[in-house]
Amino acid sequence: MKRILPFSLIVIASLILAACGSYRASATEMPSVGFYDALGGDVPMEAPAAAGPEQEVFTTARDVNESVSVANAAQVERIVIKNADLAIVVADVEGRMKNIQIMAEQMGGFVVSSNLYQSYTSDYVEVPEAQIVIRVPSEKLEEAMNQIKKDVVEVQSETVSGQDVTAEYVDLKSRLKNLEAAEAQLDEILKTATETEDVVNVFNQLVYYREQIELVKGQIKYYDEAAALSSISVRIIAEATVQPIVIGKWEPKGIALEAIQDLINFMQGFTEFLIRFVIFTLPALIIIAIPLYLLFIGVRALARKMRGNKAKKQQPQEEDSVEKK
Repeated sequence: MKRILPFSLIVIASLILAACGSYRASATEMPSVGFYDALGGDVPMEAPAAAGPEQEVFTTARDVNESVSVANAAQVERIVIKNADLAIVVADVEGRMKNIQIMAEQMGGFVVSSNLYQSYTSDYVEVPEAQIVIRVPSEKLEEAMNQIKKDVVEVQSETVSGQDVTAEYVDLKSRLKNLEAAEAQLDEILKTATETEDVVNVFNQLVYYREQIELVKGQIKYYDEAAALSSISVRIIAEATVQPIVIGKWEPKGIALEAIQDLINFMQGFTEFLIRFVIFTLPALIIIAIPLYLLFIGVRALARKMRGNKAKKQQPQEEDSVEKK
């Protein structure tokens, strides 16, 4: 069993390293120190003089898997992640946001997030504004964008970006295949292991490879979903926000109403100030002032005492000087 275990670990090592496609070494080249550490085996101090059976297996498996990886990269369909950003101006912000939500669901997508909040025009009038992020099938991205832009007042900005992740996707697929092959080989070794130390070592390696398999599957799933569903981020701006300032004829009635509103705003602000001053500011000042006042009284009393002692010392000296005269 102890002879079979190192040989099997070397075979597994060849499969894992081949997935990366980065090793182009000769038949006499050995794996890196970090890889032997991961497998829990002893690190070879130097390469053997001639390639043995294990080294031949390592080189052959690596070359075969490199060829398979290159072929897969050439045959696989391009994996491109497409995203879009839009900023549109509409008359009805809330209504347009609901229409975009319904459109995404009808296309087989979904709403990632939506936020309706208040903004202000140049003359400080409160108007609604929204931000919504949706996902739609990538093949319907252009159709979705056309529907979003339909009947809008203005399209302020439009950006479409794409990221080709084909190479990363193929690499992950190849890595997953070799990790699963290594896991199967370790399962077979575990079934035939009899020594406790061998069982523990193989079990630890199985745990490690299964963790790696789950990580790779998660990355593949992310790429699959990101490529299948494109993200569209839409900022919905109220038409009143971008309206130009119109200078009309002067009306006293309008000025009077603005003055009354300003007075009401001032009274509200002043009342809020008084309430905060009485409830918070004044008590806080009193709490701070009391210790300072007590400290001042103490310092003043100490200063008076010191001046009194000094005056008492000076008085006998003056009497002595008078008697001498």
